[in-house]
Amino acid sequence: MTQATTRICILGGGFGGLYTALRLSQLPWENTTKPEIILVDQSDRFLFSPLLYEILTGELQTWEIAPPYQELLQGTGIRFHQDTVSAIDTDKQQVQLEKGQTIAYDRLVLALGGETPLDLVAGASEYAYPFRTITDAYHLEERLQVIAESNPEKIRVAIVGGGYSGVELACKLADRIGEKGRFRLIEIGDQILRTSPEFNREAAKKALDQRGVFIDLETKVVSIAEHTISLEYKNQIDEIPVDLVIWTVGTRVSPVVKNLPLKHNERGQIITTSTLQVSEHPQIFALGDLAESHDAEGKQVPATAQVAFQQADYTAWNIWASLTNRPLLPFRYQQLGEMMALGVDNATLTGLGVKLDGSLAQIARRLAYLYRLPTLEHQLKVGFSWLVTPIINALSE
Repeated sequence: MTQATTRICILGGGFGGLYTALRLSQLPWENTTKPEIILVDQSDRFLFSPLLYEILTGELQTWEIAPPYQELLQGTGIRFHQDTVSAIDTDKQQVQLEKGQTIAYDRLVLALGGETPLDLVAGASEYAYPFRTITDAYHLEERLQVIAESNPEKIRVAIVGGGYSGVELACKLADRIGEKGRFRLIEIGDQILRTSPEFNREAAKKALDQRGVFIDLETKVVSIAEHTISLEYKNQIDEIPVDLVIWTVGTRVSPVVKNLPLKHNERGQIITTSTLQVSEHPQIFALGDLAESHDAEGKQVPATAQVAFQQADYTAWNIWASLTNRPLLPFRYQQLGEMMALGVDNATLTGLGVKLDGSLAQIARRLAYLYRLPTLEHQLKVGFSWLVTPIINALSE
């Protein structure tokens, strides 16, 4: 009797899910039948999220930062399903998809990422724009065009959250809109970029100041209406007119993850072991935003794209090891530094003993991200585009 092929089901096609799938397809399965690898995501495109800001300024095109999964997975043997996960049965080891399909699994990878919570203040879900997906970028682009067509004297933009996303958005939009823009960056804490290295924080402050972005520190958003935002500072509430509110605060795990009968922390994240396996469920691996992960020394690691990128390598290796009777490896996070875009042709970079800002940092940032794009073929296509486009633009002027 022929033994059934082992099936690995990966839910979520972001940094954690896609890179785990690609790595699994490349590992040696000589003495073991290569497992069936299934990747599920609700979108038809992978998103290289750190470069999403460049869509707004026209520096990059959608195909460069959001290639279709079918293109990326060609020739890998990985099966892709564009669908939404409706339920997971950990006892029966089955995944239920919204379109009706049921996928049985031997190994499950949870990499569904997070969602932007828009119900934290009144009016946010109706009037604030999140910025996490390529669809979010399109919706924001549409709104910006509507505002521009109405030809207001000033375009008033409020960005909620003084973290990485808020700061990068403020700089990019300020460069796009120019003198006509009036920008507020609203942060509930006493400083922006709280977890960032001092060099990057100072570079960001300088970039925001040069672009005339007003920073509201220790300020709480009370409510958002169609044309106003109410802010509380030192127990005083002010209602300020706005044309656009962008919400960058918070990450929430999806209900399908939160409702799983697994160990969660108070934020709803799934608790994993150092080998990225779910506590008491060794056949399930979890990584990225939805997981509370600790490294080999027991130190909790941040839920960032850089971490998910590294976790994917370990997840793939540990699944392979669990199926080929090899020892599993505890996750060891390597802090490779931090990069931020601070407007057009401007960035900041710290890491590995290097501190850069300005156009040189922007070039280094682009090269680092080019190297991290998911496949060699896509890297070559994007790299060629980045080399040739400036030449074509220069010749056409």
